[in-house]
Amino acid sequence: MESRPWHRFYEPAVPASIPFRDLTLPQWLERAVERHGDRTALVFHNGRISYRRLKDQVDRLATALAAMGVGRGDRVAIQLPNMPQFVIAYYAIQTLGAVAAPTNPTYTPREIEHQWNDAGCVAAILWDVLYEGKVKAIRDRLPVREYVVASIPEYLPFPLNLLAPFKLSRQRPPAVAKVTPEKGVHFFRHLIDAAPPQPPRPTLGMDDLSTLVYTGGTTGVSKGAALTHANLSCNLQQMRTWFAQAEDGKEVVLSALPYYHSFGLTVCMNLAVGLGAANVLIINPRVTRDILKSIARHRVTLFPAAPAMFQAICNHPDVARFDLSSIRFCNSGSAPLSMDVLTRFEQLTGGKISEGYGLTETSPVTHCNPLYGTRKLGSIGVPLPNTDAKVVDAEVGQTEQAPSEVGELIIRGPQVMQGYWKKPAETAQMIRDGWLYTGDLCRMDEDGYCFIVGRKKDMILCSGFNVYPDEIDRVLMSHPDILEAATIGLPDAKRGETVKSFVVVRPGATLTVDQVSAYARENLAPYKVPRTIEFRDSLPRSPLLKILRRELRAQEMVTQRQTSA
Repeated sequence: MESRPWHRFYEPAVPASIPFRDLTLPQWLERAVERHGDRTALVFHNGRISYRRLKDQVDRLATALAAMGVGRGDRVAIQLPNMPQFVIAYYAIQTLGAVAAPTNPTYTPREIEHQWNDAGCVAAILWDVLYEGKVKAIRDRLPVREYVVASIPEYLPFPLNLLAPFKLSRQRPPAVAKVTPEKGVHFFRHLIDAAPPQPPRPTLGMDDLSTLVYTGGTTGVSKGAALTHANLSCNLQQMRTWFAQAEDGKEVVLSALPYYHSFGLTVCMNLAVGLGAANVLIINPRVTRDILKSIARHRVTLFPAAPAMFQAICNHPDVARFDLSSIRFCNSGSAPLSMDVLTRFEQLTGGKISEGYGLTETSPVTHCNPLYGTRKLGSIGVPLPNTDAKVVDAEVGQTEQAPSEVGELIIRGPQVMQGYWKKPAETAQMIRDGWLYTGDLCRMDEDGYCFIVGRKKDMILCSGFNVYPDEIDRVLMSHPDILEAATIGLPDAKRGETVKSFVVVRPGATLTVDQVSAYARENLAPYKVPRTIEFRDSLPRSPLLKILRRELRAQEMVTQRQTSA
């Protein structure tokens, strides 16, 4: 690989390429146990699990899953927030050579049904609240044979484990549920307590499939990005190289990003294991006080987060009461980070933020700003080691653009997915001649720094999640009183973008905004539900009768400018 002009911006320099260790994900955990067996691996509500105990729990669950018939290549869903059972389940699945299918806990039954059927999941490991509230009623429509139900109190320290069920059951919504024993339903902690730590250990290759991380499509059809052990292991090592001054066995990672999201999966969970770091788990990242307490109490050193989290910390009225000086490194992604928030956060903590970029399809990280070198305002930084990036014409995707000219960003590297699960046509469209076409419009300056300027498609990026207008429109138009719907994304200081839907009601029907919102909430995850709904008599169309979202967006932007003037 040729040397790159941005080398001179690094202090110290990060190489353009690195030799990768051929370590599968289970081998990274084994390495952590060998080097840091007595070191804390997980911190959950002040309870601690060492790496040695974590490995024991992983092996016991893997033994139990194997007894249920889970084996190499089988897909197993994980629908849990950030709790110890997620980490244990994920690495147990990897140990067996099976394939993890993380699932957003906020998904509605409709979304769960699509994903688990598409993946062909034979087993599911899920939160008791989700089993009782969403999954139990649709069991006959799912391919899952065995359910393993996990509960928050299982891994709380004494006496919290005894007191928590009463308190959590009184929350709204409740954070614990009573599950009735029945055929095909197992209890997480019971399985681990009963099983020996002697699972089958198939020989795994780097090109074996590890994880299906689902992302939306431009048509709103959810697709599984097929990530191999090589993809995830290489991305872990790329990020480890980026945080060059991190010390093995000495760092403390805060996991506020959800593990079911590729950002949290790699940069929180897997990177922590690769570093032999203590990993502090946060169930609800929206409770900023809990994040502040955890940073101060556990002396967090590495904090991957979305811009909204950094902003919430900076704006918290009691932030001065917490000692945040332990933070050394931060990685920001999923949305643009303002220079004001970056500056304020670094002044508060003394740590450094590296703003980056990635996609579910790239495991996910491809670019980062240097931690100790030149950071450019509004830039996603430069490619990670062993990663190539080009900006090509947006129309055909073949002609490389000159510096500062806008085109589509394309990427080539070891973190690029194997393809979309069972979707060869979509894979061929996304990956051409070894290059992944991101769909993002970008310009690259003479120093190799990339600046995202927009998206080719109408995808909305809301609080770090991809939201696809077509999916929302289809859900809204399934309402018997809605004739047409068109959804757009609008700039939002807190969420990156916010969702607005325009609705045309069927003649003679009467609907209210509250009724439409309630229907959307029944059928969409919370981050997809339109924040604003506007009724229209008609929607703008092209000569071919295609609804013109760009006109709706342009009208809204004019209105926003007039309102703010």
